[in-house]
Amino acid sequence: MAKGFFITLEGGEGSGKTTQIKRLADALKAAGREVVITREPGGTPEAEKIRDLLVRRDGGDWTPLTECLLLFAARVMHVEKLIKPALAAGKVVISDRFADSTRAYQSYGHGLPLQTVESLNALSLGTFQPDLTFILDMDVEEGLARSGKRLAAACSAEDKFESLDLDFHRRLRHGYLEIAKTNPARCVVIDAGRGMDDVAHDLAAAVMERL
Repeated sequence: MAKGFFITLEGGEGSGKTTQIKRLADALKAAGREVVITREPGGTPEAEKIRDLLVRRDGGDWTPLTECLLLFAARVMHVEKLIKPALAAGKVVISDRFADSTRAYQSYGHGLPLQTVESLNALSLGTFQPDLTFILDMDVEEGLARSGKRLAAACSAEDKFESLDLDFHRRLRHGYLEIAKTNPARCVVIDAGRGMDDVAHDLAAAVMERL
């Protein structure tokens, strides 16, 4: 049986994670791998309920610490009920966001001490982490413009973070790049401002090399 492999895609708003996850999954399936696509917050019925509290504009006015606690509550359910069983079955799991999002959004973006996030991560997940993380990096204003068009087309109310000011999103981008710098063995930064085909090629090539 093939060994399970856990991939996460991270990045600011509008960086194209959802599109690239689908394309990466197709490439892996064509190579004969079983693939599970999931997302955070979410992935289980319990975690999806928490998602509504965190990303919808009417979900509540949470402090950075309470956001972090809710995210890790959802994440524990996600890992134990979906991710670990899939990996044990030899599947490739691709998640749209994981713990790096909490580091980037709640710490670098909102100012919660990074050590608080790391302490909660250790308490909730122990040493569990992705095998490979892609950070899709692009110009903040371009990403927000992309995201705005997508949300408008879908009539989505999941725009709580998109509505935050440019300085927040610049801190977010800086945070992701710092995370990549701190974790070079796990993280690969991808220029997401290029064409979708170029990005998809780079993602698939990096995964196939690791597998």
